[in-house]
Amino acid sequence: MTALSESLALNVAVLTVSDTRDESNDTSGDYLREAALAAGHVIADKGIVKDDVYQMRAVVSRWIADPGIDVVLTTGGTGFSGRDSTPEALSVLFDKQIEGFGELFRQISFQEIGSSTIQSRAVAGLANNTVIFCVPGSTGACRTAWDGIIREQLTSTHKPCNFVGVLRTRKAGGH
Repeated sequence: MTALSESLALNVAVLTVSDTRDESNDTSGDYLREAALAAGHVIADKGIVKDDVYQMRAVVSRWIADPGIDVVLTTGGTGFSGRDSTPEALSVLFDKQIEGFGELFRQISFQEIGSSTIQSRAVAGLANNTVIFCVPGSTGACRTAWDGIIREQLTSTHKPCNFVGVLRTRKAGGH
């Protein structure tokens, strides 16, 4: 495996979507932040918003408009209960959907939680040269998504392809 020092650091923003979490109990957002830092990335911003379509869109729109943010990781609001609305809120911002992310997340998650994985609406996409991953709100689901998919896809040395190459090409004007 290639050393972390050879991989390019990305600027990552983490958003927790929850009607009940705050800084004192945001274990999922904390996990994603710590995992990104451990992988050699920079945390550009972190926030918590209520499960409200317009609050989510406002924060993520600001982040994707910022050329200094490469990646947005969201946790929460991807299920079917209550006010879960992350896919509806953020998918409309995507220039391109990353269909394989949700499919692969559910495949990996099936090994851990069985058929309950069908209740996950994890999604991902590219928006204004920023990659966005929307994962469920449990810390376990964040770990599954990070360890099973996201970490490698944000590692510039991962072969045969990763999103670092895509982001660099798109930001250089090679849409």
